[in-house]
Amino acid sequence: MNKAELIRAAAQKLDGEITKKTAAEAVNTIFEIIAEAVAAGDKVSIAGFGYFEAHQRAARTAKSPVTGESIEVPAMQVPVFRAGKQFKNRVAGKTE
Repeated sequence: MNKAELIRAAAQKLDGEITKKTAAEAVNTIFEIIAEAVAAGDKVSIAGFGYFEAHQRAARTAKSPVTGESIEVPAMQVPVFRAGKQFKNRVAGKTE
């Protein structure tokens, strides 16, 4: 499912109570808020779903897949999502 399909599904799930445009604004706003919070170093926790946070990835040496030469990859912050228990159980087909 891509972003457009997610927006369409949200609008349909609410039985036409909101338009696709309103659903798109809501989805885009939520994604923007999550990205801004994680970029600022905050952890975004959504009960029953999971949490988003930034992790520090250490500097390392890697090989270029094109040339095969070693290159230094600097340390950087990367976003991480960890699924919550209810989300994991739903994907696994378990009911609580």
